[in-house]
Amino acid sequence: MHKHGGDIYSNTYKIDFSANINPLGIPENVCRAAAQAVEQCASYPDTEYRGLRAGIAKKEGVDEDEIICGNGAAELIFAITAALRPKKALLVVPGFAEYEQALRTQDCEVLFHELKEEQGFTLTEEYLEALTPDLDLIFLCNPNNPTGCLIPRELLAAILEKCRSLQIRAVVDSCFLDFLKEREEVDLSGELQAHPELFLLKAFTKTYAMAGLRLGYGLCADRALLQQMRQCIQPWSVSIPAQAAGCAALKEEAYVEEARAMIFEERERLKQELRVFGLKVYNSRANYIFFRGPEDLGESCAAEGFLLRDCSNYRGLEAGFYRIAVRRPEENAALLGVLEQYYRKNHQR
Repeated sequence: MHKHGGDIYSNTYKIDFSANINPLGIPENVCRAAAQAVEQCASYPDTEYRGLRAGIAKKEGVDEDEIICGNGAAELIFAITAALRPKKALLVVPGFAEYEQALRTQDCEVLFHELKEEQGFTLTEEYLEALTPDLDLIFLCNPNNPTGCLIPRELLAAILEKCRSLQIRAVVDSCFLDFLKEREEVDLSGELQAHPELFLLKAFTKTYAMAGLRLGYGLCADRALLQQMRQCIQPWSVSIPAQAAGCAALKEEAYVEEARAMIFEERERLKQELRVFGLKVYNSRANYIFFRGPEDLGESCAAEGFLLRDCSNYRGLEAGFYRIAVRRPEENAALLGVLEQYYRKNHQR
């Protein structure tokens, strides 16, 4: 149930390519802010996380009352399903496992819209036909995890319009948004007022490499829904160090731009090199690459200390599908060296 990337505790490793976080690592100022905040931990955290909400509101251009924070984005996935208690929901597969897990806790009937390999695992207009009046909730991830494929803005607009007309709640997971070249074009933060059915999910985890601090947030114009969600979360879920780290992270604009530039360049280089090995590489647009290769490739790389994300446990996928994070140039080069050794050994290049 909880098989994810980033499991460095079950493996001896050199470089972890299985977790899609910022390759620059956590910023020094964020580490410093979190460390200093530990001195305040004899007190309870601010349950209203006022400073953090003010910073997020400024960044996103929304009202502070349209923000909810949680112990990572995952907590908010469970909170919104607990608040809404949907009877029927629609998921795209392959997709992030926590959507289904959260829905199952509410005894929700879950329907699946399968992305097709022959279409590059991209969402098409066929999805609009799956939006029916009996649905209460949908989850979308843009760009999708694990494929990295982007939903075209025009299609996303049509989906939201149909959800509005059919009164279907739409959760759009945008946790990888900052690693898109098209970030401003596909960001939905400005659509909240026009679409009160929209809940936008974001996190500090990937952008600022803060996976261990656990900090996510949601944006929604429906304040009543946010209040319902707060009733489903324990009051102190966002710790004092996490709040301080979040406030510091929001100031790290140069750091984010540096990471974006590195990822854009390294992503294309990695894709080209992976294709040289004969791997089937899909159109990943985020800070990770989705591809298909030999079924034993992940195990072979792990033996050399390089962790790939084996995607065979995603619904709709099978053995041989992998996801790798885009990391620093020297780390990416090291992985390519391991792949070179694998193909020479197996005479498959």
